[in-house]
Amino acid sequence: MAPFHRDRPGCRVRRYPSDTTDAQWALIDPLLPDPAWLTGKGGRREVHCRRAIVDAIFYLVDNGIKWRALPVDFPPWSTVYNYFASWEAAGITQDVLDGLRDRVRVRDGRAAVPSAAIIDSASVRSAQTVGATGSGYDAGKKIKGRKRHIAVDTLGLLLCVIVTAASVQDRDGARPLLDQLIASCRRIRLVWADGGYAGKLLDWARTRLKITLQIVKRSNTATGFVVLPRRWVVERTLAWIAGHRRCVRDYERRPEHHEAMVRWTMISITSRRLAK
Repeated sequence: MAPFHRDRPGCRVRRYPSDTTDAQWALIDPLLPDPAWLTGKGGRREVHCRRAIVDAIFYLVDNGIKWRALPVDFPPWSTVYNYFASWEAAGITQDVLDGLRDRVRVRDGRAAVPSAAIIDSASVRSAQTVGATGSGYDAGKKIKGRKRHIAVDTLGLLLCVIVTAASVQDRDGARPLLDQLIASCRRIRLVWADGGYAGKLLDWARTRLKITLQIVKRSNTATGFVVLPRRWVVERTLAWIAGHRRCVRDYERRPEHHEAMVRWTMISITSRRLAK
């Protein structure tokens, strides 16, 4: 039996800006699980190399195309989608992101697991593929669609994300976000946020999660654009995410697949940063 190659030589020519470099793939490859047949759990041998699958996901996230519009030099769109969906359902997408983020932090002389975070949210318009029950209206931003709530470390690297209807208030969306944050990063003791999170959420976070939620307020005398301490970090990350066309709007029928698109966006950004 021929040996298994996650990246078969000559499987496809690298031609798109979103394609992984050799240095990127060397970082991502070990974080992906071995195929079931190789570990004795049954199943057929994989036909397509893993690198081509990841390149196809990066291409879709970066260019915002439909699944069925993937260029023909990638594996069939249904194959790529099945990998995308199964990796997300198994938590592998988050594991890859965590592994890359930890390496960036260690390289920068920090502990792998952060002790502080910043949270924020952004509403995005939804496409016709998003059902009415999964979207809402954000009266403040005047946007009908969904809202992504994110938590990042002090470097701006994504820790976790949840997607809700845009009508969900920041304080309400923050509760499941903070629950998820503490479950995955138990060292977190301080979280910065903007004024939209003030109120009962501060007491809830202190009593339930044993963390301090610190509000970074804009000065009442400030005019025009002002860079606010800590808050600019998460706002920059939201801008990074919005720089990928699949995340400019929400095209996903399932909220967890929009979360996956955000994670793959940050996997691309984090792996490129680390590969440098």
